[in-house]
Amino acid sequence: MNWRDPIVGLLVAFAVSAALTPLVARAAVVLGAVDQPRGRGLGVGGTPLLGGLAILVAVTVAVLLELPAAGPQADNLRAILLGAVLIAVVGAADDRFDLPWAVKLLGQIGAALIPVSQGVQVENITFPFLGAVDFADGPSTVLTVFGFVLLMNVVNFSDGIDGLAAGVSSIAAVAMGIVAADLMKDHAALLAAATAGAALGFLVHNFHPARVFMGDTGAMLLGYLLAAIAVEGSVKTNAVLALVVPFVVLALPVLDTTFVVLKRLKSGVPIYNADQNHFHHRLSRIGFSPRRTVVYLYLWAGSLAGLAVALRFVPYSDNRGHFNPWWTTVMGLILLACLAVSVYLVTVLEILKLRRIDALRLRRARPGISDDEIDADVARVLQTGEFSAITGEHHRVDDPR
Repeated sequence: MNWRDPIVGLLVAFAVSAALTPLVARAAVVLGAVDQPRGRGLGVGGTPLLGGLAILVAVTVAVLLELPAAGPQADNLRAILLGAVLIAVVGAADDRFDLPWAVKLLGQIGAALIPVSQGVQVENITFPFLGAVDFADGPSTVLTVFGFVLLMNVVNFSDGIDGLAAGVSSIAAVAMGIVAADLMKDHAALLAAATAGAALGFLVHNFHPARVFMGDTGAMLLGYLLAAIAVEGSVKTNAVLALVVPFVVLALPVLDTTFVVLKRLKSGVPIYNADQNHFHHRLSRIGFSPRRTVVYLYLWAGSLAGLAVALRFVPYSDNRGHFNPWWTTVMGLILLACLAVSVYLVTVLEILKLRRIDALRLRRARPGISDDEIDADVARVLQTGEFSAITGEHHRVDDPR
């Protein structure tokens, strides 16, 4: 692997994205693609959207510039870029006209089918202790398209605070690019480097306080690109942990989306209805500022990405495929500990913070109230989701206050 090519791709994508984003922001204002506050994100209203178009152009320029380095996989990269253009167009239309969810879903499926038709698909998956499981063309296509659509929505769901989607996506792209390079998937490493560079270049203008938002244009695009990197860079190999690495790298947005969807299903609301139950909302209710919230989530995502890279390079098995019990156990325990700490920090710390603030509020209103009564009130507001730990005032989560 010639490391020059992905490094150049990253730098080119960064420069193009950083330079182009202000121009795209001005165009978004002219076109009327401007975000208006709806009480569900942590950003400020009146901010131009369509920032994802700068990411698209940056990735395209960087990949085409280094396309000869992709060798026989150049056609796959061309198909991926073509699908990227389609999903960016769908996202831009949604940013401007607020498309129905069904139309967006059809656009996501159509974009995914473009690279899949070129052979960018999961043909088999290697499971620990079970070996490789091969898929026929039909199941392979369905599985891969589902994965593309899933990641597009995962990134889109998590894009609710300045700099979060761009930062986490760049961290994920770097980690998957390192793994792809080690697996001799040069074209995937190039795409990962270009994606990371473009996201970082956009982040220059998107970190709090953001001057431009990527919108659905960028969120769905980044999810699409990460899915393509995952398929071409690791899943589409015979490596035992090929399936685990992308999941661990993307654990933060995947867990965020999972918790939010389960919450919406439990509440009986459509899963595509926005709310304030994402991780960044939870951290905000603890009392974190937007900057502190996003940096905390960067560190969380970075630790998971580091774990994923370690899973690739730690000698958990020998050349004959025999597992090293010691290293396998150690890595398994580290993974479980990392996930346990993640869940703890997102849920338990918020509950503790809420209990302290709720106790102060209740004791002012009802001197002599018991700890059991305070715990019961905390349990009630956690069950209904009708609270704001910052102000101590209970209200519905979709209230824009």
